[in-house]
Amino acid sequence: MRGREPTNLWPVRRHSFSGPDDLRAMQSMATRLWEPSSRFHPGQLAWNRHHHEVPSDRAHQGEAVSLWSDDSRVVGFGWAEAPDWLELQVDPGYPEVADEVIEWFEEWSDAETQSALVMEGDVAEPALAAAGFAPEVDQPFFCHHLLDLTLLNISPSRSGYTFRHVELSEAAARSACHRAAWSQFGPSPVSAGAYAALMAAWPYRADLDWVAVDGDGAMVASCLVWFDPGTGVGLVEPVGCVPDHRGRGLAAAVTVAALTHLRELGAGWAQVTSRGDEAYPAPQRLFRSLGFRPTARTVTWTRSLT
Repeated sequence: MRGREPTNLWPVRRHSFSGPDDLRAMQSMATRLWEPSSRFHPGQLAWNRHHHEVPSDRAHQGEAVSLWSDDSRVVGFGWAEAPDWLELQVDPGYPEVADEVIEWFEEWSDAETQSALVMEGDVAEPALAAAGFAPEVDQPFFCHHLLDLTLLNISPSRSGYTFRHVELSEAAARSACHRAAWSQFGPSPVSAGAYAALMAAWPYRADLDWVAVDGDGAMVASCLVWFDPGTGVGLVEPVGCVPDHRGRGLAAAVTVAALTHLRELGAGWAQVTSRGDEAYPAPQRLFRSLGFRPTARTVTWTRSLT
C-alpha cells in the first residue's frame, strides 16, 4: 500500500519529500548529528539525490522519501531507494521515530523481502529487530574511514598528467568521465543534466571537484569532495578512473589533489565510505594507502514478509 497519509503525533509530524528545501533540512540534520559513526554526511545525501536526473519537487520514480520533524527541525527520515531497500537516519533523542519510519516503509513497499541499511549500533536497531528484521553481518558492508588532513603529505604528481578542478561549464565532460570510470558496473545514470543539477546543489564546490587530464586534454580520473563547514569534514564521494588509464596511480593522485585543496580551505578531516568486506577490497586498499583509517561499519538488516 502506497501513499500513507502524514502522521500527527505531536511534537513529531511526517511529510513526504517535496524538493530542495527538504533535502537541505535532511542535510542540516546530518550535520547536527555527525560523528565518525554517523550514517550520513550532507554530501552523501546530495550525491544520492542528484546522481541521476530527478524531478525538482518529489522523489525519483520508484523511490519514496519521508521526513519526520518536531516544531523546529528534522529528527528522522526514511529514504526507500527501492521497494526492497531502505536507508534511514534517526535522531538518537527521538528513538520512537525509527518505529514510524519502518512502519511507513512497510506500508509503501510491496516487496516480499525488505532490507534496511544502518550503522552498527544504530539507534534504529531495536526498532528493526522488533519489526522482524535480522542483521546479516556476513553480507557486503560499507566502512567509514577518516583521515586527519594534517597527516596528508603525498604528492599528486604523475608523469604525463595534470590535475585541476573542474569548471561549472564542464558538466558534460565531467559526467562522461564518471560514466566511463563506472561502466564496469552497468550503465551509469550520471548524465550531463544530472551533473549540472548536482553542481547547483549544496554543498557542491567546483574547486573540490578534481580531475586528472591526459596529454590530449581529456578527463581520465576524478575525485569529488563535499565539504561541510558545519563539521569541518570533507566527504570523498565518488572516485573513479577510466579503464584505459588504470594501473598508473591516478585514482590516488587525483584524490590527494582534491584533499590538498580541502585542507587549504580549513577542513580538519576527510571521510570516505568504501566497501569494507573482502569481496571488494580495492577501494579500501586505496584509501588506507593514503592514510585513511577505519572507524565504523554498516549492517544490513533483512526480513521476509511471506
